[in-house]
Amino acid sequence: MEGLRCKVFSLHWRPTPPKLGAKSIARKTMKIGNLHLPNNLIMAPLAGITDLAFRTIVRRYGCGLCYTEMVSADGLARGHRKTFGYLRSEPGDRPLIAQIFGSDPDVLAAAARVIEEGGLADAVDINMGCPVKPVIRRGAGAALMRDPEKIRLILQATRKAMTLPLTVKIRAGWSPKEKNALEIARIAEQEGADAIAVHPRTASQGFSGRSDWSVIAQIKEALKIPVIGNGDVETPDDVSAMIDSTGCDAVMIGRSALGNPWIFRDALRLRAGEGTELADPEEKARLIREHLERSVGLYGEETGVKCFRKHLFWYTRGLRGSAAFRKEAGTITGKSNVLAKVSAYFEELAGGSADEKKALDFSENLNISFNQSEAFSRLGPGGTEER
Repeated sequence: MEGLRCKVFSLHWRPTPPKLGAKSIARKTMKIGNLHLPNNLIMAPLAGITDLAFRTIVRRYGCGLCYTEMVSADGLARGHRKTFGYLRSEPGDRPLIAQIFGSDPDVLAAAARVIEEGGLADAVDINMGCPVKPVIRRGAGAALMRDPEKIRLILQATRKAMTLPLTVKIRAGWSPKEKNALEIARIAEQEGADAIAVHPRTASQGFSGRSDWSVIAQIKEALKIPVIGNGDVETPDDVSAMIDSTGCDAVMIGRSALGNPWIFRDALRLRAGEGTELADPEEKARLIREHLERSVGLYGEETGVKCFRKHLFWYTRGLRGSAAFRKEAGTITGKSNVLAKVSAYFEELAGGSADEKKALDFSENLNISFNQSEAFSRLGPGGTEER
């Protein structure tokens, strides 16, 4: 596309969304190193969210690749049992990338070696974009973008330590005055990374404001390895818009998949020239029950219910009476109590008018938000998870 050759990019540049049903210029399958993906729709790593239960559900609706939650390289290298728990998987949970964070090249390399030797994932990603303070204070996450030479050392050590595909996830830079994503992306490619994911907000933005998709376009134009676009993909149409406007090889979906795994199915249908298939309340109720069961099976009843409650908020957002329901459900304990509350709520919905019972349209952003810092509120002194 001619637009990708332009050397001038606006800070607030965003593409014009394609018309409904427009096909994006994208491969249906792709590779990251020797890892074959069924499609180029990817679930972003979200701490405290993208566990095995969640990944199982988004895969069913068309997600082609999942990441684990971000886990401590130090915890893996030291053999901390709780850290390994964040990498729990099963045979159907593939392809899978384990995302690790840290700042010491030797420790990150050791963690990558542990993942490969244990068969814990199909690839390793190093997080260089997390902006939350408990991670930044340890010189990890987005803090690494302020030290390109350390990034080079990290990638050299990690690439030497394992044969699995290696990827990195970065931000646009540390701040508007320190935007160096292109420099970091070039270093990643030079040092053997097999793909790079780009979230084009700066670390100082956190999750506020708008992402600058022109950063993705710049990096895609400069690199030969696959570039994964991320940031403000709120609807199925945004998937096509990002690919068509930036040329990226894949799209990573984050917050918009919370309570809405159907975004993957609808994005694939739109790319195939088909219409979207709206989820009805009955389907949503079934999925809520399944997700709860999976969470309880993964963590036990007490922790499983606690971990699941936030998903219940997202699944019911936008439904009639959901604000009152979420207020009541926010402190509920016990699986049977949650199931009873869900059944009662959806039975009430079923008794509503035709408009209230119609299928749910997720083509518009529901303004989903969450606090990633809460997932690291008890990060241990050594950088290992205690959450």
